[in-house]
Amino acid sequence: MKLIIGNRNYSSWSLRGWLAAKQSGLSFEEITVNISGEEWENTKREWDDVQPSSGKVPILWDGDVVIWDSLAIMEHLADKIGGENGRNRFWPKDPVARGLCRSMVAEMHSSYMHLRREMPMNVRRRIEGHALTDDAKANVIRVLSLWAEARSRFGRGGPYLFGTYCAADIFYAPVVSRFITYGIGVPGFAQAYMEAMWEHPWMQQWIEGADNEDWTIEAFEVEA
Repeated sequence: MKLIIGNRNYSSWSLRGWLAAKQSGLSFEEITVNISGEEWENTKREWDDVQPSSGKVPILWDGDVVIWDSLAIMEHLADKIGGENGRNRFWPKDPVARGLCRSMVAEMHSSYMHLRREMPMNVRRRIEGHALTDDAKANVIRVLSLWAEARSRFGRGGPYLFGTYCAADIFYAPVVSRFITYGIGVPGFAQAYMEAMWEHPWMQQWIEGADNEDWTIEAFEVEA
């Protein structure tokens, strides 16, 4: 398998797809592309086997199968592992916890437009005094309420949202990065969770990669 990802510093969806691939335990080749300017457009034209019409990263390239959505990538990896083992690799075993986890992942996948727009992911930066609109603040409060519910009901087995590392942590990892970048004040339980996520070996590997990138996308360097 090949996983094509964008700039580690900016591409939140690439982070999700990459973490899903790491969580799968399956072997994959990693290809990083600069998603800004003409370089990515030229690269897509050169790779005839990759569906260029999507224009999105991450892209999982598994033989004849090409998938360009992070949630679809995770489900494909679960299917590739197979059966209950595949489901349990990403989702909590308890059916009640699994239902909440699926709902949280789906909500993250489809919502929080104000949070995304006003706090674009930028792993390297630290911004003080960042002002949010009321809509973005409502997004932040909603995220924290979901984190609180997951941790209080199902988080006793470890430091992550459902105790052990799972799909919810994969999909909320970029939010953790955003909260750190923009200095969002959070309650103690959320701070502890964010620290556990930031210190996870895979996140540290991603952060190191972002620090070593030469690319800068100016549109994401200007404060909203």
